[in-house]
Amino acid sequence: MKLPSICLVRQRFPERALRDLPAETREQLELADLASRVKPGARIAIGAGSRGITKIDVIVRAVVDYWKEHGARPFIFPAMGTHGAATAEGQARVLAHYGIDESRMGCPIVSSLEVVNTGTTAEGIETFMDRNAYESDGVMMVNRVKWHTDFDGKFESGLCKMAAIGLGKFAGARQYHAFGHRLGLEKVIVSVYRQVARSGKLLGGLAILEDAYHQPAKVAAVRAEELEAREEELLRLVKSWMGRVPGERIDLLIVDQMGKNISGTGMDTKVINRSMQGHANCYDTAPWIDRVFVREMHPLSYGNAIGVGLADAVTDRLLGQVDWEATYVNCLTACTPRGIKTPVHFAADRECITRIGATSGRLNLEDLTLAWISNTNELSWLALSENLLPEAAKDPLVEVLATGKELSFDADGNLPRLEDLFAAVLPEAQAAPAAH
Repeated sequence: MKLPSICLVRQRFPERALRDLPAETREQLELADLASRVKPGARIAIGAGSRGITKIDVIVRAVVDYWKEHGARPFIFPAMGTHGAATAEGQARVLAHYGIDESRMGCPIVSSLEVVNTGTTAEGIETFMDRNAYESDGVMMVNRVKWHTDFDGKFESGLCKMAAIGLGKFAGARQYHAFGHRLGLEKVIVSVYRQVARSGKLLGGLAILEDAYHQPAKVAAVRAEELEAREEELLRLVKSWMGRVPGERIDLLIVDQMGKNISGTGMDTKVINRSMQGHANCYDTAPWIDRVFVREMHPLSYGNAIGVGLADAVTDRLLGQVDWEATYVNCLTACTPRGIKTPVHFAADRECITRIGATSGRLNLEDLTLAWISNTNELSWLALSENLLPEAAKDPLVEVLATGKELSFDADGNLPRLEDLFAAVLPEAQAAPAAH
């Protein structure tokens, strides 16, 4: 069956990356003056998470240096719920893979799942805090503020969520997601955050905002008492920078890689237009997408395939990369069993594309409207079927780099990686960077 020809395009999003990330981080921390809130020699717990935040090691090291220069004794702890297979060792390994270890940070990494009860919310939600953090002289969080992959609201992913689910570890994550299933996750996050804040242990946090290239474009140190108001403002700002797949209607979206390091749900639901509750085409941030085919899992997901159920087809090789225990722990604790349903799967890319493409309502596969991305974080370099060109050309961000390309399969029926295709066809263009 003949498939549509493709063109290679680049989306030229506004570049907002900070030039001197350590200096900007330190300046923001000095402006917030968090150090004035503790005595010299204080033990400060710095919470770092499991998301693939660009240059997170550089940012966290700058935070550590700030506290040291003010006479404090900082340590880093994993502010994660079920990630790292919900083990202390696994969570420490996740941080280490992002460059956050004792030798590079210049301070201890203290990982434990032991928690302290911090009370009960008005809704009856029991709240928790990492014991090491609770026993410190003050806690600050370092996290990215961005849209959440499960819901829309004033508070989505950010410092409030980390203070709730991240600080609560596995014990908290089970509670909060269970209540979130009934009450809505945003309501639970805000309620739990407020209860945890009453402990008096939270100093504040450092919010990281990324541009459409997923480069740190703004950092903001926020005092605990200002956190809710500032986070709502920062979320509105970063949503305005969001990248999207160009077009209005796409029959088939090909995704080279999914993974926990790319998104908490493996793929950003607001890019592929799916929800973990089983709904399709429910967001206005993405085009209408009929079918999603995912080729592989990113190695930095460490086998966690949460979100694989968002795909309509995957390869057998992707399923061979799955650590089902880690996947089950994460997805079932999050009360999203639809996210781990096994999609239709075949051995090779060609068969996946032709089999699932034939379910899109097109009589001829050559008429498919098709988009191909490396992952849901990298949307600046992508391929589009040529029948999408008239529509894409109306977008001032879209630059067409090459046309008339056929989908080229190897002897086993597999495509190259999209970033390799760009490198081969356009040596002067940098290939799409791998997810962090």
